[in-house]
This record gives sequence, C-alpha cells and structure tokens, in this order.
Amino acid sequence: MEKNTKLIALCENKAKQWLSPFFDQETQEKIKAMLENEDKTDLIESFYKNLEFGTGGLRGIMGVGSNRMNIYTVGMATQGFANYLKKNFADREQISVVVCHDCRNNSRLFAETVADIFSANGIKVYLFDDMRPTPECSFAIRHLGCQSGVNITASHNPKEYNGYKAYWADGAQVLAPHDKGIIDEVNKVNVEDIKFEGNKELIEIIGEEIDKVYLDLIHGISIDPEVISRQKDLKIVYTPLHGTGMTLIPRSLKLWGFENVHCVKEQMVKSGDFPTVVSPNPENGEALTLALRDAKELDADIVMASDPDADRVGMACKNDKGEWVLINGNQTCLLFLYYIIKNRQAKGLMKPTDFIVKTIVTTEVIRKIAEKQNIEMRDCYTGFKWIAREIALSEGKQQYIGGGEESYGFLAEDFVRDKDAVSACSLLAEICAWAKDQGKTLYDVVMDIYLEYGFSKEFTINVVKPGKSGADEIKQMMTDFRNNPPKELGGSKVVTWKDYQTLEQRDANGNVSKLEMPETSNVLQWFCEDETKISVRPSGTEPKIKFYIEVKGTMKCNGCYDRCTSEANNKIAEIKKSLNLN
Repeated sequence: MEKNTKLIALCENKAKQWLSPFFDQETQEKIKAMLENEDKTDLIESFYKNLEFGTGGLRGIMGVGSNRMNIYTVGMATQGFANYLKKNFADREQISVVVCHDCRNNSRLFAETVADIFSANGIKVYLFDDMRPTPECSFAIRHLGCQSGVNITASHNPKEYNGYKAYWADGAQVLAPHDKGIIDEVNKVNVEDIKFEGNKELIEIIGEEIDKVYLDLIHGISIDPEVISRQKDLKIVYTPLHGTGMTLIPRSLKLWGFENVHCVKEQMVKSGDFPTVVSPNPENGEALTLALRDAKELDADIVMASDPDADRVGMACKNDKGEWVLINGNQTCLLFLYYIIKNRQAKGLMKPTDFIVKTIVTTEVIRKIAEKQNIEMRDCYTGFKWIAREIALSEGKQQYIGGGEESYGFLAEDFVRDKDAVSACSLLAEICAWAKDQGKTLYDVVMDIYLEYGFSKEFTINVVKPGKSGADEIKQMMTDFRNNPPKELGGSKVVTWKDYQTLEQRDANGNVSKLEMPETSNVLQWFCEDETKISVRPSGTEPKIKFYIEVKGTMKCNGCYDRCTSEANNKIAEIKKSLNLN
C-alpha cells in the first residue's frame, strides 16, 4: 500500500509539470482530468516512467504523459537527434534528413512536428506528401544523399500504438556508436528546449518523383521477366491491411507485368483504426481472412498481405489437396533465397563474390542450400539493421543478393537498407509465376526444397512475464540457463552451446572458441546431435522471453510432409517439456 501511495505521488508530481505554459491547452485539460480522477490507473500508466528512446527509436501507446507517444515525447526525441546531427556533421554546410510516416492515427501530425523541429534547427527536411512504405524512407535517404531520416510508424502493433524509427546516412536504422550517441543527446533534452517553430523554407515536400525512381529500380531486380510475360494472368490477391502498401505494391506488380491483381476492397482504405482486423499483422492468419475469402471466390494462385508500414509480407497458397495454407516466415525466406540462387545460376548471373544473409534464429535449411550451391552465407543478430550492416561492410567488394529473417522480413536489393515488402511482393509473384510455368504451386516448391535439403519445422514460444517482477524473472531464467545449460533436449544430446553475451562457443569435448559478432547480445543457442536448434532471448521491446525451436527430419516423398510435421510436433512437445515450457 505504501509503495502504491509513493508511486501515485511520484506520478502526480510529474503530471503537474505538464501543466506549465510549455504544454498546449488540450494537453493541460487532459492532465487535470487525470489528477482529479479518483481512479489513478491512467495517471500511473501515463507517468510512471519516461518513454525511452532506445537503439531503434521510440514506440508506445499514444496519449498525454511522459510514457506516451505525443508531440512532446516525439519533440524531445527529435530535438536530441537534431543536436547529435549538428555535432556529428559540424563540417557540413547543410545537413539534410528524410521524414516519412505510415497510416496510423497521428502519424501525419508527428511527421510534420518532426519536420518543423529539424528545420527550426537549421536542418533541411525532405517530407513525404503522404504515407509511404518504410523501405521507401530508407531508399530516399540514400537517393537524396541525406545524413539521416525519421519514419513515424509502429509497424504491426495494435492501433493504440505509434513509433519513431531513426535512420542513418546509409539508409539503415542506427547502429553503434550513433545509437548510444543519439540516446545520450535525447536524454539531455527538456520540453522547454524543443524548437517547435519550423522554418518552412527548409522543408521540401517529396512524393511521386521518388516513387518512380524507387519502383523502376525494384523492377530491375526481376530475374526472369519472360516467365512473367507467359504467366501475366497469374491470379494475385493482395491486401495492404489499411496501410502504406496500397500506395506502391499494386503499382509495382503492374510494372513487373502482372495484369490480374485483385486488391481486397475493404482493406484498400487508409485507416489507423484497422477496422477489418483484430491485429494488422500478416503473421496472424486472422489478418488474411478477407483476402482468403476473395482468393476462394476468384480461384486465385497466391494471397499476399503487407503490414501497415509495408516492410513485411505474409502469404498463403494452395497445398497438394487444393486447400489454402499459410506459408510461415522461415518458409517464405527459404522460397526467396532458393529461387534467387537457382535462377541466377540458370541465367548465368551468379558470381563467386555473391553472398546471402540470415539472422541467427532463422532456419538452418538456408545454410544447407548455401553450402550445397557454394554460396557464402552470413549469420547476424535479429533485426534488419544487422543485415544492412553486412551489406555495408562488403559494399564495392562483394554483391549482396538477398537476406531475411523468420519474422516475415526480406530484402532482395541493396539500394534499400531495411526489409522491403514492395520488392518482396513483386518477387514473390515472380516466383509464383515461375512455379506455375512448371505446373506447380508455391507449396510444391517448398516441398521440393525439403526433399532436396531436408525437412525443417520451426516453432516460436513467447513466455510473457509482465511488470518489474516479470523482468526479474526473465533475467533469472537467462542466468539459470547460463549456469545450468541443458545437456539433452527432446531426447537428443546437446553438442554445441553458444552464448552471445560472452561471445563464446563450447562443444561437447569442452573446446571453447570465440563467436565473431560485432557486439554482445543476450542470446543463448543450443545445437543437438539430431540438428535440433534452440535459441533463447529476452524481447527488447516487450515483457517476454522468446524460445525459437527448430527440429529436422527426412522427407523422402512429397506425400511425407504431414508425417514429418507430426513427428516434428511430437519432438517440439518433448523439448518444451525439457525446458519446463508446458
């Protein structure tokens, strides 16, 4: 009780600071209502902490208060970012940035606020005229030669959320040392330091001229235009889930030569309320309900959905029984890389210096493909900024030809440095056309991959532990796993342990070697004799610990998939039991 009283007093004191003239009248009225309300839940949730500017930027629920997304928390982040840019590029006559936003409620307001603050600090701003996909923000930074950029988006989070992604001059989200440098500057800013009065002469509105160059370059990554011309009537159902994908993905598909694209009418409506879905996340089958309805009516070949900021793509196709099935993120990544390698080889485009990238939690079948085809494959941490880093490290020396992660993100080009659903949807349609040209579906191609390289089943478990007690529990779980690593999982002996916090790898014989990674990360991995792989890490943005399980099997025929899946599910159940996750 005493603890709760102290917390309420702390929040009340913080809230009263928001009654100063630095805050607008509407904000002050809402703060007064919170203070007068006998129920202090809203007050506590809005003020018990400050919304932290992390390595990727901001993300939180919209509303008034220090723990909410509003023009003041966005303003402090932007003022701090502007201060860092001015220090870091002090020798430049004119620093410039790109500002972009998605379809969410308040996204335009926040984007215009960001543009005003940058310009008030003497920084040139290229502001998009309306919502655009996240990858186009990355592209525009590079294309216009800017020093950084900001994208207002909360990706696939629920409608109550919004966010702020910070980008650097290479078009990728900020990495060390700039991430920590920006955070330090943001933490120094008070609300009275924010320069809200923009300099309109330093704000340039951009739009179609960037769209055209971007779409033309994306068209250039098509590997087999002839197969598209033969299958131009491929029946495609696409949904942007009310988001930014509607601006460019149908245009890109048309530019590539696809003439039979059906967009889900109810979801081609721009809305931050996402009225037709529970969650605007293409990973969730529910989000594809309307698209699958249309696909069944049209007898379509493929269903594609992009998330609200159009950097990730979810998909569905027909299985061998003619039933519509979802293709998961690992399978989608497999499809892309298998097709790119196989068809670049067929066209004589492959070079010895080509390389691909995946994240450490993504399926190891990609490694099998790379080894068999003699292609360099690199592993990196989760998050597309790490894939972008690999591209940057080899720029001018080696050619990046594709990379992705299990969470439905893929990048097929190097002129963008973030995952890209615009190019991914276009290339996915080409892969579907290539399959149909051979009398196959995308499901058949996945089966072909498993037959040649081995079956794999991936399963992710999210253990949610809210609050401070939950955070402590997650920390203890990681400590226990480090001090007492499993020796057996699902009946198979663990033969390799990797700890990315110490950057050490240990094998069953006690041999220790160093993991070559750019920095430490709180991730553990265990590899078993039967090629099972388990990855464990706390989420960086949510109160949960994540377990990524991958089990292997042997598929001897196309009809063996269900049996392999059943056996894999049994093994996953054993592993969950071994880790006390039931």
